[in-house]
Amino acid sequence: MSLLVIDLGSSSARTLLFDDEARLLPGAVVSRTHDFASDSYGASTAKAEGLCALVESCIDEILQHPSADDIRALGMACFVGNWLGIDAHRQACTPLITYADTRSHEQIPQLLEKLAGDAGDYHQATGCRLHTAYLPAQYNWLCHHQPAAAARIQRISDIGGYCYARWFGRDMPTSLSVASWTGLLESETCQWHAEYARQLCGAGLLPRLPSLADYDDAQIGLTDAYARRWKTLRDVPFFLAVGDGAAANVGSGAVDARYIALTIGTTAALRAVKNAQRVPDGLWRYLVSADMPLVGGATSEGGNVYQWLWRDLLRETADLDAQLIARPPAVHGLVVLPLLAGERAPGWQTDASGTIHGLRRSTSRLDLLQAHLEAVALRLSLIYQQLESPEATVLAGGGALNASKAWAQMLADAFDCPILLLAESEVTARGVALMMRRSLDGVALDAELPQISRIAQPIPARVETMRAARERQSELYRRLYG
Repeated sequence: MSLLVIDLGSSSARTLLFDDEARLLPGAVVSRTHDFASDSYGASTAKAEGLCALVESCIDEILQHPSADDIRALGMACFVGNWLGIDAHRQACTPLITYADTRSHEQIPQLLEKLAGDAGDYHQATGCRLHTAYLPAQYNWLCHHQPAAAARIQRISDIGGYCYARWFGRDMPTSLSVASWTGLLESETCQWHAEYARQLCGAGLLPRLPSLADYDDAQIGLTDAYARRWKTLRDVPFFLAVGDGAAANVGSGAVDARYIALTIGTTAALRAVKNAQRVPDGLWRYLVSADMPLVGGATSEGGNVYQWLWRDLLRETADLDAQLIARPPAVHGLVVLPLLAGERAPGWQTDASGTIHGLRRSTSRLDLLQAHLEAVALRLSLIYQQLESPEATVLAGGGALNASKAWAQMLADAFDCPILLLAESEVTARGVALMMRRSLDGVALDAELPQISRIAQPIPARVETMRAARERQSELYRRLYG
C-alpha cells in the first residue's frame, strides 16, 4: 500500500507516493511550477482556483503510477501563512494572500496602538509578531483598501481548506498547524484567540474564521465529480494540511529538542520542537500538532536570493560552487542585507529591503554571488543564536542547500557548529508521510531517521572572519533600521 502526499510550496505544486515505511517510491514525483503575483507595492498573491487546478493536475498524473492502485491515505503540506476570503456561494472573493505580501506595513503602527503600544503579550499568547506576514495586518489592509471585497467574505480559508472544500463539497476545518501561522491562534489552548481577533480585526472576523481540528481529522467522501475523476481516492482518508515548515521538521528527524532543522528552499528557516517558557523576541512559536510546539524563525530570503541574482539579474548558468569553496570568506569587501522580499525573523522590520554596501568597479559577479550567499548564512546564524540550543544537532536539507557544498560550509562557519546534510531530498513530503503513519499505525515519528549524506565542519579561521562579517552586517542593519 502507498501514501499520497501533496506538497504545495511557494514555487511548485507536487504529488509524491511513499510506501508504508515512508520511503519515496521510484518515479513517484509529479511537479508543476508556479509563481506568486507580485508588484512594486509589495503584493504577493495567487489565484486560489489556479493553484487548486495545478494541484489537481498533479493528482491526475500521479494516479497513473503503478503503485497508485492501492493508496491508503492522502496528506498535504502547504506554504504558510496564506489565506483568502470565501463568499456566500463558496467562491473565492479575494486573491490568496501570502506571507510575503508586505502591503500592510502601514497597518502595523495602528495595530500596535490598539495594543497600547506593547505587543509583547500578544507575541507570547499567539507565538507571532505584529507583522505583514500574518492575518491581522493583511485583513486590516484589505478592509481599508478593498472594502467591497472584504464585505463579501463569509468565511476565511487557507489554500488547503479551499482545495478540500472543492473536492468534498463542504466547508473544511483548518488544522492547528496551519492556524498557528495566522497570528490569531492561542497556542496554549489551541483555540482562536477571541480577544485579539476582536481587538485587532473587529467583531466581524471571529465568526468568519474556520473551525479548528488537528491534522489527523481525516476527511472522507469526495463529491461525485471528483470520486469519478479519482476513483482510487473515493474512500481514502484525506488528512488536513499542515504547515510546510512543520512537516519539514518531522521529515528531517528533528522531532524533539535534541535537534534543530535547517531548511533552505525558496525561503529559509531554523526550527526546533521544544517547549519554551517564553518565545524569544526575534522568533515565533507555531504548532506541528496539538502536542508538538515548534519554536524558530523563518526568513523571506533563501534560494530566491540565488535565483534573483544569478539567474534573473546576471542571467548566468555556470556552476561556480568549486570556485566559491576555494575563496576565503568575506574576500569581496561587501556588506549585504539580503532582504529582497522584506524581513521576518529576527528583526521583523516591515519596511526592510535588500541592500548592498561597498560596491566598487572591481566587484565581480562571483563577489556578488558569494556576498549574498554568505549574507543569508549570517542572517540565519542570528536565529540560531536566539534558539539558545548549543548542544542540539543541526540537520539541514532543502533543494537550494543540497545543490551547493560552498553554501553548507558558509553556514557551518557562520553558526560555528557542524551542519549535517540530509541525504533525503524530500524532507517536507516525507514529514507528511511520517505524520500519517503515526496516526494510522501509531509508529513514532523518529522510528525511521533519515540518512546523512555529509557533514560540513566549521573551520576556525573562517569562523572568526564570519563573526566579524556578521557584526558589519548587523551594524549596517542598525544604521538603516535602528
